[in-house]
Amino acid sequence: MSKTKPIVLELTDVSLSFHVSKKSFDHGRHHVLQDVSMQLYDGETLGIVGRNGVGKTTLLRVLAGILAPTKGTVRMAHGKSASLLTLGLGFKPDLSGRDNALLAAMLQGSSRKQALSFLADIKEFSELGDSFEQPVKNYSAGMSSRLAFTTALMTHVDVLLIDEILSVGDAHFRGKALAAMEARVTGEQTVVFVSHMVDQVEKMCDRVIWLENGNIVAEGDSKEVTSAYTESITRLRRDKIKH
Repeated sequence: MSKTKPIVLELTDVSLSFHVSKKSFDHGRHHVLQDVSMQLYDGETLGIVGRNGVGKTTLLRVLAGILAPTKGTVRMAHGKSASLLTLGLGFKPDLSGRDNALLAAMLQGSSRKQALSFLADIKEFSELGDSFEQPVKNYSAGMSSRLAFTTALMTHVDVLLIDEILSVGDAHFRGKALAAMEARVTGEQTVVFVSHMVDQVEKMCDRVIWLENGNIVAEGDSKEVTSAYTESITRLRRDKIKH
């Protein structure tokens, strides 16, 4: 990604820690992010890879403004908006799929008028049919996932932050979801993409950050960084087998 493009989102020396009761942590604090500095450029797709628990989701929540860093600064370009696309938005079980989609779209940053205009497309893409008008408490896990993904996909913001959402539903819907997400990512949308699926990250991202224990250990070309990360995981697995 050319650095002549404007920076839309920037972190400078960002750290985030939580108070914990376990004495095994440093002075009763768990350091999730440590002195993270990064820039996101307009129109790029930035991938983030790393093992479970290294701070990827926390980093996205800081970028989205959901969590405030313990220290450091987060700068969003003037007039720009960011939204976290995640399946973690809790639905209200007694409300219909339609009403939950409306609420979720508004939580993702849409106005009520915009959210209402999305409902027909959400119903069609999610393939819920008449169930769209039924309470979500009657949904299967797959139906809830389809509704959550589709509602999040309809969000229109400057920076889209994607957290592990391409494993939803059955094989048919996963393929459809991946195609829709790829179309969004390869357009003009600015994206930060977190996934355990390293091949997807390499394919869809211009640049990749490798996060380890709350630190950026590598950043650069998507193929080079994902290859180094994959080799590291392979070595760890071999060492575990040996011991």
